[in-house]
Amino acid sequence: MSSHVSRVRSLYRKILLLHRMLPLHLKALGDQYVKEEFRRHKAVSPAEAKLFMKEWESYAAMMWEQAKSCLYNPDTEKMPFGASLSEEKLDLLSPEQIGQLHELMQEATKPKQQFEVSEDSGQKT
Repeated sequence: MSSHVSRVRSLYRKILLLHRMLPLHLKALGDQYVKEEFRRHKAVSPAEAKLFMKEWESYAAMMWEQAKSCLYNPDTEKMPFGASLSEEKLDLLSPEQIGQLHELMQEATKPKQQFEVSEDSGQKT
């Protein structure tokens, strides 16, 4: 196995591991997105692969920093996750990537579905 493939797999596993600190609804969304993106970029050019790895390594570093702060503040429901994209990075995105980003933002900002607990009216007394 080449060192590049090994590096990609290691980064992929690291990101999924870091997602464990996210609230459940964001973990599921993030895991799905990461899996799709890594699959989608399996056969890209070396230049694209280099940029892809750089961006995901940056993401993993940011998630690691946020994970460390979660150790000191275990209430992850109130912790902000992620980071804003700079205008320079947004300008580099294709229209398709901007559409994906918009869909991801909509999913991530949806209110969490709450479980409803109803009392059983047929209780024996």
